[in-house]
Order: sequence, then C-alpha cells, then structure tokens
Amino acid sequence: MQFFRLIFFLFLACVSPADANTLKTSAGELVLTPMARGLDQPWAFGFLPDGGVLITERDGALLHLTSTDLIKVSGIPSVYKKGQGGLLDILVPRNFAKSRTLFFTFAKRQGSGAGTAVARARLSKNGRNLTGWTVIFEMERGSDGGRHFGSRIVEAKDGTLMITVGERGDRPSAQDLGRENGSIIRIHKDGGIPTDNPFVGTAGAQPEIWSYGHRNPQGAALDLQGRMWVSEHGAKGGDEVNQIRKGANYGWPVISYGVHYSGKKIGEGTAKPGMEQPKFYWDPSIAPSGLMIYSGKLWPQWRGDIFVGSLKFDYIARLDGTPLREVEQLKSGQTGRIRDIREAPDGSIWFLSISDGVLYRLSE
Repeated sequence: MQFFRLIFFLFLACVSPADANTLKTSAGELVLTPMARGLDQPWAFGFLPDGGVLITERDGALLHLTSTDLIKVSGIPSVYKKGQGGLLDILVPRNFAKSRTLFFTFAKRQGSGAGTAVARARLSKNGRNLTGWTVIFEMERGSDGGRHFGSRIVEAKDGTLMITVGERGDRPSAQDLGRENGSIIRIHKDGGIPTDNPFVGTAGAQPEIWSYGHRNPQGAALDLQGRMWVSEHGAKGGDEVNQIRKGANYGWPVISYGVHYSGKKIGEGTAKPGMEQPKFYWDPSIAPSGLMIYSGKLWPQWRGDIFVGSLKFDYIARLDGTPLREVEQLKSGQTGRIRDIREAPDGSIWFLSISDGVLYRLSE
C-alpha cells in the first residue's frame, strides 16, 4: 500500500499551469497553484535552500517535494498518534546548508500519556533519509488524551529555539511554572537551557519556560523586528494573537474573551493585573493554525502584516494596524481548512489545506 501511495504522490506532484486558479485580494488577483496533492493530514512544511520543500504528515510521514517528485523520507521513528498528536512542526534552520540538521516537534509517548517533544536529525544529501534522530526536549508529566500539543517551533534571531507547548487539556497547569504545559519554551539547539531564560534559578520553576498562561498555540513566527508572535486557540470564542514577552503571563485559564463549550464563564473575566492582554482576539473562534508575518517582497502593501489560517471558516485572515485588527479574509474554493502558512524565499505565500490535502502557492 505504501508503494502505491508513493506512486500516487509522484503523479500528483507534477503540476501544470492548467491547474492554477485565481484569488481576488486587496493586492489584486493572485495566482493560486497546487504544488502537491494527495497529502494525508499535513501539518507543516519548510523550504530547503535548493528549492525543495519538506512536508510533515500527522501520522508520522515526512515528504520531500522536488521540482519533479514527492518522495517519502525514511528515518522518522514512531510517534504518538492520537487526536491532535503525531508528527507536527518542522524547522529548517538558517544554517541548514552547512549542517543538514532539521528540527521537529511531535507527540511523544510518556508512560500512559504523551507530551510535546522536540527532536533533531540530519537529512541526507539526496534528501531521502534522516539519520541521528535525537530527542532534545520533552515536556514533563505527559497527559492522557490527544488534545492541545501546541507544537510550533521558531528559530529566534539569536539562534535559540522557541517552541509552543499546549496545556494538554489540563487548564490549571498553564499557570504552574513547575510544568511546561501551556508555555513557550526556549532552548539551545542541543537542548541546553539558556542562562538568561526568565525563570532560571527560580525555585520550583521549569527553566526552559519563556512565557506561560497559554492554551494551545498552533501558530508562531518572528516579525520584521525579530519579536515572536503566536496565534492560539481559545475555547468557545477568545482565539488570540499575542506578542510574546520574556517572563510574561498570558492569563489562561484565569482570563479569556471566550467561554467554556458548556457556556459557563472562564476564570475571573477578561483582564487581571499582571496578565497580558491579546493584541487581537476572535469571537466567535476561527480555530487559528499557522501564522506568518509578511516581508513585503512581492506585495509591499502587506509588509509587516500578520496572516493566520483558519481551520473553522476556510480562509486566511490578514491582520494589520494599531490596534491590530482583521482587515481582510483571503478565501476561495481552494483555501479550505488551513493548517500552516509560510512565506517562500521568493516572496510567494504557501499554505497547507487539510480539507483537500493540498499544498498551495499564491503568486503574482
């Protein structure tokens, strides 16, 4: 079955101009081209220096898209596959051309439960094999169930890794510095802990934690000044976009602009001293996943704008302004449920739709 699936991928990876559609936007009518089809629950992708693209699938597959083929890469060990868990994000670091090292986030089995973990591995020169898979971080006290792994990974300007960790459905843990649940963590590429992390030396605190009080951040990116932003799922309402600050508490589950799915109030209201306010929030929820901050390379009018994919309403939200607000919805019959969105080196915008299992490219 895997052999026939691979042949199916190879056939569908070859895209002709006739496959392209158009998408009307504030920047004009853009060309929307499928770059790879037949993907099974794709979660993330990253651009290689040679023009190739790596794509993760939640069930544990890593695919390498070249100009002609879509190849399954070997060397991914078994991952915990339940609910939202599986093989999740991928990072192609800035020094990849020299190091050949990639970083992954995934759900790792931990006794009867599972937690968010980070691994590194080297990609062979032919792009077909991973070697040296090494886990460099895993959250402690993994929880039962398949919810809220978070799991985006970003390379900061100083070369450290910033990883979003969901609270795993255990709401109070997001306020417990003794656990990594509901936090942004910061580590070195070998898994070491930077000495300038905010809670290093704090009794009872996990030293990897950079910020806390998060629910389930599934989008993360650096802005043009190198500051980290995340998008995170609220409950019923209250999806948030947050600018991340060192040592800050983002309030979950004490404050929120949403309510529980039962309709009951969450925590103490929408604000509390010592807790951050979101830069923007959605009510009703859009289920945000994937976040990109655009350089302006092809469309200067979008420079610095935040793009967030919606899993619920099948569109890409564009946010701009001070205060931040949603100023546009990029939507067509092809957008579907958006899992990831990124800017390519040439300035085009690529996104993963899990509705039809397609990686798309937006261009002029």
